[in-house]
Amino acid sequence: MSAMSDIVLVEVVGRVATVTLNRPEARNALSTAMIRALTDATRGIDADDGVDVVVLTGADPAFCAGLDLKELGVDGGPLKGSAAGGRPARVDASDDRAASGERPRRRGRESGLATSKPVIGAVNGAAITGGLELALNCDFLVASERARFADTHARVGVHPLWGLTVLLPQAVGIRRAREMSATGNFVDAETALVWGLVDHVVPHDELVPFAQRLAADIASSDQRALRAILATYEATSSVSVGEGWDVEARAAAAFQGGGVDPADIERRRGSVVDRGRAQI
Repeated sequence: MSAMSDIVLVEVVGRVATVTLNRPEARNALSTAMIRALTDATRGIDADDGVDVVVLTGADPAFCAGLDLKELGVDGGPLKGSAAGGRPARVDASDDRAASGERPRRRGRESGLATSKPVIGAVNGAAITGGLELALNCDFLVASERARFADTHARVGVHPLWGLTVLLPQAVGIRRAREMSATGNFVDAETALVWGLVDHVVPHDELVPFAQRLAADIASSDQRALRAILATYEATSSVSVGEGWDVEARAAAAFQGGGVDPADIERRRGSVVDRGRAQI
């Protein structure tokens, strides 16, 4: 495993980068230094044409305990100057970057996930407050049976700034999201699966290998088409259903107009059929 720093480790195998938050003694709490290291690591991954997918996890026993409360209690830590900086980039429904396959970055700017590439969160333990927001900013979530989720912003006395009030209701519904924020109560992995907060729950020892296999599946798709589709999901998420149809139609027209090689499609067809038969 190669290290971008001592507190954020990066390993690249095939076209998948596995990023590990590495402050286990602090339950991977997000200090200013860790956020900076995570930003540097994911920015480097974003610029690396040899990487298509990211797996984000934490060094046991926790995924991420949120912002470092020791720093917050002294001088505000990562919250300093973030009143405006935490806003996700706005995506206009008329913005046809989706059509070109340039995926708009809607992640919380200060969260450290400085990449537009798909991110799979491999949640190995507690994901609390800012750690929950970090997980929500991932595109897919796989949870260990040991995973636990809680929003304790109100208990600590701070306000979410990385998209929790948008992303949590999208995942679990507005009433459950409000309950999580109002109570600060923990949600276990199986409940998170039933609520739609995570995509899979797997045995702890299988967590990262499972996430890496899922990442390899994603990396095996045509990346130009995949990024255009993900960009369209992003663009349609902020408009009405009716407008979403128009966004998709424009994106499809622009994508097909950018050049689709029938020979490439024919070459892929056989492998798609074979793969489908193997999964039935």
